Amino acid sequence: MNKKIGNIFKGDKVIWMVFFFLCMISIVEVFSASSGLTYKSQDFISPILKHTGTLAMGLFIAVVTLNIPCKYFKLTTPFLLLISFITLLWVLMGGETINGANRVIEIPGFTFQPSEIAKGTMVLAEAQILSAMQRENGADKDAFKYILWLAIPIAFLIGLENLSTAAMLFAIVVVMMFIGRVPNKQLVKLLGIVGALAVAGLLFVLIVGHAETADEANLTKTETIADQPKEKSKFQKLFHRADTWKGRILNFGKGSVSPQEYDLDKDAQVAHANIAIVSSGIIGKGPGKSIERDFLSQAFSDFIYAIIVEELGIIGAAFVVLLYIILLYRCARIASHCENNFPALLVMGLGLLLVVQAVFNMMVAVGLAPVTGQPLPLISKGGTSTIINCAYIGAILSVSRSAKMRKEKKVEPKLAETIENV
Repeated sequence: MNKKIGNIFKGDKVIWMVFFFLCMISIVEVFSASSGLTYKSQDFISPILKHTGTLAMGLFIAVVTLNIPCKYFKLTTPFLLLISFITLLWVLMGGETINGANRVIEIPGFTFQPSEIAKGTMVLAEAQILSAMQRENGADKDAFKYILWLAIPIAFLIGLENLSTAAMLFAIVVVMMFIGRVPNKQLVKLLGIVGALAVAGLLFVLIVGHAETADEANLTKTETIADQPKEKSKFQKLFHRADTWKGRILNFGKGSVSPQEYDLDKDAQVAHANIAIVSSGIIGKGPGKSIERDFLSQAFSDFIYAIIVEELGIIGAAFVVLLYIILLYRCARIASHCENNFPALLVMGLGLLLVVQAVFNMMVAVGLAPVTGQPLPLISKGGTSTIINCAYIGAILSVSRSAKMRKEKKVEPKLAETIENV
């Protein structure tokens, strides 16, 4: 019996344990945080059954993926790139609008987010480029050019509707180039250009955007339609998210506000997340006993970490952080032992995707970053994002199982040394 189970759950056992704990926390906390949905529908079991079914589907995808030798992932790169570009254009022109942004494509029976597929595809393509163009003293200088030819269009298409995801993806691309030993001179130039563009983009948003808060940005989309005598121009349609971006930047830029001056109506999400955290204590209120979940509209997704802190306390919140740290550490260990560059870069890129997104989510929940709309990987309620994240875990496990590993006595290659230093 144990042998049969071992044949299913192959690969790195520590990553399997992290995956298991994250899924268990997800089931408990999503069930608790979905109280608003269950109250409206008067159906208290269907939401959690649907989420558990999504996790079960994700588990199946992870098992299927880990049984594919990682060398065959290269064959999927051209097809995934084509699918990514087509679906990203599709969602911009005819996607379903959720919270003021076109982020999902609705197909009879289900919806999916093209950005989730595009993120993993970009990591896969970059790992392939960097591994193919490794030289004795680092990556060929042309690798930098080829990577940007892919990364810039993908990040731009994602960024029009989901700026935080585009920024996160581009940051991971840069980190992977550093790990892949792209010449430092090229990276410094890139960071300088990106910094200048970021400042220009910030000024653009502050000038073009109209809302004073994030909540006003959402109201603008519905309440001011009658006040607009003309149909929006193509420019306005292309950058219609500028209002939301400006509102979030201004909200975050306020800094600390006294309780007497805090407006619970205009800053509801952040306010109730803060209340959830400060009222938690060391051990929390206990699973299912959150109060602020009834006031947070995105308690089961964007702000689920605030609910985790409220219910499980500082100890539970620290445990969740520890799980993501262990996940990244194990990815680095697997990568440093890979004999070939492609699986090493792939596993590091996927690990960074999951962990950096988790950091974004947790920083927003505790007030260290503007609201971004990033779910907590493998914990937040989701459809496409949950299943795709499970596929990432499967790919990491595939590398740990099928990649050729160097012997301990063999001298470590320079790429492995770079990974361990990171």
